[in-house]
Amino acid sequence: MKLDARIPSGPLDKKWEKCLLEMKLVNPANKRKFEVIVVGTGLAGASAAASMAELGYGVKSFCFQESPRRAHSIAAQGGINAAKNYQNDGDSVDRLFYDTIKGGDFRAREANVYRLAQTSVKIIDQCVAQGVPFAREYGGLLANRSFGGAQVSRTFYARGQTGQQLLMGAYQALERQIGLGNVTMYPRTEMLDLVLVDGHAKGIVVRNLVTGEVSSHSADAVILATGGYGNVFYLSTNAVRCNVTAIWRAYKRGALMANPCYTQIHPTCIPVSGDHQSKLTLMSESLRNDGRIWVPKQPGDKRPSAQIPENERDYFLERKYPTYGNLAPRDISSRAAKEACDDGRGVGPGGLGVYLDFSDAIKRLGESKIRERYDNLFVMYERITGENAYKVPMRIYPAVHYTMGGLWVDYHLMSNIPGLFVLGEANFSDHGANRLGASALMQGLADGYFVAPYTVGNYFASNSVSRPATNHPEFTKVQEEVKQRTQKLLSIRGKRTPASFHRELGKLMWNNCGMARTDASLQLNLEKIPELREEFWKNVTVTGENNSLNQSLEEAGRVADFLEFGELTSRDALERKESCGCHFRTEFQTPEGEAQRDDANFAYVAAWEYRGENQAPVLHKEPLVYDELKMSQRSYK
Repeated sequence: MKLDARIPSGPLDKKWEKCLLEMKLVNPANKRKFEVIVVGTGLAGASAAASMAELGYGVKSFCFQESPRRAHSIAAQGGINAAKNYQNDGDSVDRLFYDTIKGGDFRAREANVYRLAQTSVKIIDQCVAQGVPFAREYGGLLANRSFGGAQVSRTFYARGQTGQQLLMGAYQALERQIGLGNVTMYPRTEMLDLVLVDGHAKGIVVRNLVTGEVSSHSADAVILATGGYGNVFYLSTNAVRCNVTAIWRAYKRGALMANPCYTQIHPTCIPVSGDHQSKLTLMSESLRNDGRIWVPKQPGDKRPSAQIPENERDYFLERKYPTYGNLAPRDISSRAAKEACDDGRGVGPGGLGVYLDFSDAIKRLGESKIRERYDNLFVMYERITGENAYKVPMRIYPAVHYTMGGLWVDYHLMSNIPGLFVLGEANFSDHGANRLGASALMQGLADGYFVAPYTVGNYFASNSVSRPATNHPEFTKVQEEVKQRTQKLLSIRGKRTPASFHRELGKLMWNNCGMARTDASLQLNLEKIPELREEFWKNVTVTGENNSLNQSLEEAGRVADFLEFGELTSRDALERKESCGCHFRTEFQTPEGEAQRDDANFAYVAAWEYRGENQAPVLHKEPLVYDELKMSQRSYK
């Protein structure tokens, strides 16, 4: 299989402009003849659905929440990047492009990243026009703050609620189109499979989560904007119901899965407190602007933080990375925190935590200024831990947060299946081996507002494959397979809950394919996960029936997919015999303990092809070629 990324020729800064010029257009009067399915209503999905409908296309929008505004994008906290250079501190499109490529450890596609940087400046204008209440300076200008991996202030924010405010903007645009009749909304509806007709994506099979009814929907194209797969680790900062099912079912229908081993560990999360937890809580990276991260210098020092004098504290990020300090990129900061805890210098229960201390900032700026910037985050922290972070340092520890892998897409954001487009965190395209903070919201809105509406239209204008009816044999076949799979889950009646299997899988993934991976640990996963999956299909218990709300059935289906996906992730990590970004193989590191890439052998996108049950997937490689930048060893010192 030859992977054609369809990257336009010519200078890097002209590629997107050339692509727009060369794409075919759909006559405005003809747009209403086409229908598109959009699965997911986060920033990427809501913005895509609203934009496509605004252009005149018929849109069907699906989400498993009771409302589009409950999508997980609402939980994003710290901000959204844009190369506006409002601070006049040297920012530019080129600098944002470079920071993103470098932050991803030179494992992202150059052309996609440059387009993202170009588009970033439009996103802010779009959101301001929608009424998004970004923070402003005293004179009324939009405020900016810094995030990890950058030496400029380019992050726009709305206190610690940026994702919520941005989603409200996209949501109101979507609701407007629903009110006009251009979008048909299907809440509490989960996609369970993809339907291909003549090799093109032409519809989906869904289950109504309230009634249990399984039905089919056809369209001229399908857009997946269903988020990431971080919950394969069980404990993550994602909402409990975030899952891999939509893109995994597309993978099993022929879409390639790219770079699944690239899973970001976020350095500033509230530490695990016990096995009773079903998720972890993020503390925004923006806190690292004013908080200083430290641990005691001496292993085993259990004194309260206030009793440890300044000369007995190790501000390890400031010591190891003096240029970036506490704003070192997420992967580097996470590993540094883990190393400190592994040395026996961790704080809090079990020694799995480091301090994020605001005392210096409060002395310098006053508590009122810190409250103005971050108060909702401090309130959330106190509600969860019972500790007042204005008086004592926060305790934080790394946790699974974001996934850079996903379905393979070309420059048009179309998968190798014609007519199947994949946006936001569900695709692999823009971040490489590590995502810079505040870039997730940027990519989601760029894909939905400014890329997909053009490229989907080009697909419509370039293909003559008609939209089939839902009684087409392919729809009937796939719908029957979905029903059989559901019935199989209900019929097992074993002794273990889906959650128990998910928790066991999560521990395997975290221990063996988490912040650090080894050949031995990954081989162990490839041995243990198939055994766990075999037990699942013999011993899982799914209570209730199929003809009503059944969250046990929902969970079982998602865990079944995670059990398959976890094996592919471990296989991808084993195959990549190098360290890059968040993929840290302990066998491959510099003498200083940093990630050691192997550009000669692994400068490629790993795209996996499904070949059937009990058959090994096939690896395809898209070479990463850099025309504008030269690959170099990443340094933040």
